Amino acid sequence: MRFCKAIQFAVGAIATALATPSVAAPTLGAAYGDHMVLQRGLPIEISGTANPGSTVTGVLASEKATAKADASGNYLLRFAAREASEEPVSLTVSDPDGSVTASDILIGDVWLCSGQSNMELQVTRALNTWNELRLAKDDGIRLVMVPKDTAALPRKQFASPVSWAPANRETVSEFSAACFYMGKQLRAEQEGVPVGLIHSNWGGSAARAWLTPESVRELYGQEALDQLQMYEADPLAAAQAFVPRWYDWWRANDNGREPWTDPSMLDWKPVPSISFWNNWTGTGLDKNPNANVWLKQAFELTAEQAKAGGTLSVGALDDLDLTWVNGHPVGYTFGWGVERHYKVPAKYLKPGRNEVLIAVNNMWDTGGFFQGADRLFFDSANGTVPLGSDWEFSIGTVTGVPPRAPWDANAGIGVMHNYMIAPIGPMRLAGVAWYQGEADVGQPHYDVKLRELFAGWRRQFGEQARMLVVQLADYGARTSKPVESGWAQLREEQLMGVQADRNAALVTAIDIGEPTDIHPANKNLLGKRLAWAAEGKPMPMPQSAKLADGKLTVSFKGVEGGLTALGGPVAIGFELCGEAAGSCRYALPTIHGDTLTFSLADGETPTRVRYAWSDAPIVNLYDARGLPVPGFELEVTQ
Repeated sequence: MRFCKAIQFAVGAIATALATPSVAAPTLGAAYGDHMVLQRGLPIEISGTANPGSTVTGVLASEKATAKADASGNYLLRFAAREASEEPVSLTVSDPDGSVTASDILIGDVWLCSGQSNMELQVTRALNTWNELRLAKDDGIRLVMVPKDTAALPRKQFASPVSWAPANRETVSEFSAACFYMGKQLRAEQEGVPVGLIHSNWGGSAARAWLTPESVRELYGQEALDQLQMYEADPLAAAQAFVPRWYDWWRANDNGREPWTDPSMLDWKPVPSISFWNNWTGTGLDKNPNANVWLKQAFELTAEQAKAGGTLSVGALDDLDLTWVNGHPVGYTFGWGVERHYKVPAKYLKPGRNEVLIAVNNMWDTGGFFQGADRLFFDSANGTVPLGSDWEFSIGTVTGVPPRAPWDANAGIGVMHNYMIAPIGPMRLAGVAWYQGEADVGQPHYDVKLRELFAGWRRQFGEQARMLVVQLADYGARTSKPVESGWAQLREEQLMGVQADRNAALVTAIDIGEPTDIHPANKNLLGKRLAWAAEGKPMPMPQSAKLADGKLTVSFKGVEGGLTALGGPVAIGFELCGEAAGSCRYALPTIHGDTLTFSLADGETPTRVRYAWSDAPIVNLYDARGLPVPGFELEVTQ
């Protein structure tokens, strides 16, 4: 209820801000243009804008379609389905005020490749780069890269215009390696079928950042959408409405103290330099940069400057900040590369001394000032006050990560969908290749998030869209005994999400990771596996674990040529478990085609069987195609 008044204002403000302006001639939707690929075998949908109420005519090759632009100027043209073709065609859209043409269009399969850094990882960082770039040229592979940005509400346009381009050394080098190698394999196995690849990724992003508004409502409720609407209309009001959650979190972890009400209760020291605090030698932050750190600065304003209000710029802070001016919260932002510009109303300011207080949380790697001193200042209509020196800091006693706001950059709710997926429009797709999950380890119900991601993509791109999910690669400590593992649990929930869907495939990377590098380079092989899954080829999957006659039999589906243990006489990495945590023990199975049997001579009856259950397991069980069995857990049945 606390958002109601702000939302009443927000609705009008948003409608004005996001309304489609009158245009002199039709435009194509943000993802349509020269050199694109349109999906074969399905009715082709072309969206864009024109003058409201105008009749829009489209001509694709020789086929004509018409539509009427609605009151907001949006139109949707529908053309008949087409077979795959490497023969280029053109599209012209016109109305009485003008026309727009897209040329060199191919008909084939279009795939969206999305996720976090392992899907984003470029061809130049994968294996065999020199040779792969030398051989990259293929006019039948068309690529488009979506710029990174976030928005509280869905957008019609990307943050900057995008362009499709044929694959060559220059266009491929910075493109998603896993995505490109999937496309390359599809081209090799499907003669005469062009492939369009859409790269829309953000390293470190959480799954919830890619949810549609409908899925946000399903998983997080209407209040989350209300908060996002408020932030769109008034970031200051949204921050102030959210801040009580931060206050509650801090009090609960600092014995009820409230340093924002009295900064003098903290032990202050001069900031050594406007830089990452990892570089502040001797402060303790150089040894342990994952911390909550307070920053403080004072600045002088004239009566005229204070009366005018202004904008506080504190540069980009790594990772999360809550900022006050004279005790009033003015901004709450996550994002290590995101510049903070906080509006400060005149009622928060005063002539003479004003104080900025910032609580910064760093949860990984570098922390603190991401940019130089020149990006710190207070700006008003009556002049700019530099804030690039004389800062103080105090290391907080509270550990852990504060609550994350819905508009958060990397873990905000739907914010990446809104600016990086929504503008693609209703373009039909063959499917989506999704490689994400590292950022969600330790959070429950990833399978439910997958369900909602799948639902949102199909609402936008068509019910036919096939979903490909990469099961997380091995990364982290090797183990010599059964352990509990957040990574293994997330892999299991990835598998559950795929098994619950009617048209999805799990593509495991559990054998091609690097224990000391969260970004393994072998995207070449991963891309091939994605292509096989895209074509509908079966992947090895666990099916059942049944107990009978003193033996446990584990069955698999999607296996071709039987299962094989590589590098030794037996398959390793299997555990038989009871109900309780810590009850698992290693066990060696006997392979019989696409089943495994375990002897239970020790007399202990398991209730669960699991495989590759650690952060960085060593696995050796494959089918005849060289496809590994994914990590899994099965309930034992009678």
